[in-house]
Amino acid sequence: MKKYVIYKRVSTKQQGESGLGLDAQDRDIELFLSHFSEEPYEVIGTFTDVLSGKSADRPELAKAIELVRGNRGSELLVSKLDRLSRDVETIAGFIKRVPFRVASIPNASPMQLHIYAVLAEQEREFISQRTKAALAARERRTGLKNGGLRDNSASLSVHAKSAADEFAAKVIKIVKPVLDQSGSYSEAAATLNESGILTRRGKHWHAQQVKRIVQRAG
Repeated sequence: MKKYVIYKRVSTKQQGESGLGLDAQDRDIELFLSHFSEEPYEVIGTFTDVLSGKSADRPELAKAIELVRGNRGSELLVSKLDRLSRDVETIAGFIKRVPFRVASIPNASPMQLHIYAVLAEQEREFISQRTKAALAARERRTGLKNGGLRDNSASLSVHAKSAADEFAAKVIKIVKPVLDQSGSYSEAAATLNESGILTRRGKHWHAQQVKRIVQRAG
């Protein structure tokens, strides 16, 4: 019989007490169990943390992982990947430490889960960069920042380099395992393209672009 340990997380005490946020997680988990789980199955435990996803101290998650490890063949089940973490490195650690399933992407393999985590992190970074770009545009129009004049060109140059470095650091997390295995920039480029990950200019990857990313990240 398939066994699951359910883990849920909400960010605030108010959400935990009111059920806001938990209802959506319960719905996704129920859909998974009803339509995608092996039969028969059993839920052997349910744990809920009420804290930020950035918090490293999650007592209920620790209990859930301990229960999974103590029950051979069982899996941790979460509604969405970000209920475990929003950090790619943390997700990679979970993939190595404990078997888990994500209700909203029920057929994803461990490698795909890693890629989804990278894509989600890139999306958050894009939103952050978009907000910064809007603020920079407003500052260029007014020539003011925090009530004073500033040199826009120098600030934007530093910002662009920082953004490029951050992008390279994220992409290398997908590229490195492929290069370690095959040593082929072309194969790494193909993996990125097949995963739907575009370059910073929104183009498909080529071997030379992957090489530049590796050099920047190195």
